Amino acid sequence: MTIKPIFTLREALKSLWRNRLMSIASVSSVSATLIILGIIFALIVNVNASTQAAKDQIDSIKVYLLDELTSEESEALQNEIEAIAGVETVSYENKVDALAKMQASWKENAYMLEGLEKNPLPNSFIVYLTDIYYSESVLASLEKLEGIEQIKSNQDTVAKLLLFTDLIRKAGLTIIFVLIAISTFIIHNTIKLAVNARHREINIMKYVGATNWFIRWPFLTEGTILGLVGAGVSAMIMKIGYEYIFNVLHSDFFVLIAAYIVKPEVLMKDLIFLFVVIGAGIGALGSIWSMRKYLNV
Repeated sequence: MTIKPIFTLREALKSLWRNRLMSIASVSSVSATLIILGIIFALIVNVNASTQAAKDQIDSIKVYLLDELTSEESEALQNEIEAIAGVETVSYENKVDALAKMQASWKENAYMLEGLEKNPLPNSFIVYLTDIYYSESVLASLEKLEGIEQIKSNQDTVAKLLLFTDLIRKAGLTIIFVLIAISTFIIHNTIKLAVNARHREINIMKYVGATNWFIRWPFLTEGTILGLVGAGVSAMIMKIGYEYIFNVLHSDFFVLIAAYIVKPEVLMKDLIFLFVVIGAGIGALGSIWSMRKYLNV
């Protein structure tokens, strides 16, 4: 007996209406799960965006050189630094340029530096990293080199930043897995009720030649519909909520914070795809679980 899409869809919708209270509970569970997932996803995305912005400012190490270093020795030292794993580029900054930068940063107070008899700043290298994760290993390698007077890095800030980002990701993933399991269990119970209610009808269909998959497809479709409806509801709520928060943060009071907030259209593009995949997956998984355990055909 061949599987007919129209028959499958009709039977799934009939079953959803027949068990409408459990269907509403399933949709609500999936929606709640995906909304919390969406909040965690939005948090992780924005933390990553802020981390990336911070990385652009702290992904370099300042290496101050000894004054007695000759130009040949400086060039040799630069080549050694460039050979270190994790180093992207090395930029040389002489003491004259360094003082000019300091004067520019001091703005109206720059006149205080004009009376200096001697430039107190050393020549230096600015070491740019390929990734912030190489900070510790590059720092350890630099400390072994000769000709360096002092090394200035943001190692403590980097460590705290990476720890916070990792903590957010792990906590988010744990919560997501727990909520997905709960939603799958509720859909499993919804489909189980439908299977039990149609047990006699299923046996008759089996006797007249219906294949296992002909019988199973309506239940699989039912679970998938529940998941997709839940995904649609949660996507709509997340869109409204995130746009509201985004607009509030872009007021004058929060303008500095909002500079690192991901735009709603960027977030929702990925979030809708995630909701559809996970929503349909939860529904299908719940259905398959129910049929394997309760559908004896």
